[in-house]
Amino acid sequence: MTPQPPKIQLTNAPDYRETYANSVQIRVNLWDFFLLFGLVTQTAADEVSIRNFQGIYLSPQQAKALLNVLQQNVSQYEQTFGEIRLEPPPGGKTVQ
Repeated sequence: MTPQPPKIQLTNAPDYRETYANSVQIRVNLWDFFLLFGLVTQTAADEVSIRNFQGIYLSPQQAKALLNVLQQNVSQYEQTFGEIRLEPPPGGKTVQ
């Protein structure tokens, strides 16, 4: 008899929120990965502003698990909608 997987119950904490981020900075040390999420806005033709709003620490194991999940989901997205290009379209902005 194979063991049944555990039932997973998802709940949101009282301070749960969803926010759009178009900037993620990553810092790494021996013990963890730190992801710093923010919002990039162009304030002038030669000036960009980044307003950071959330930092998340991950263990190296969770960072690798996140990498795997993102790779799977990006592959599925591209199979459905086409390649995600990081180069700007003509007249567009670069994604970094």
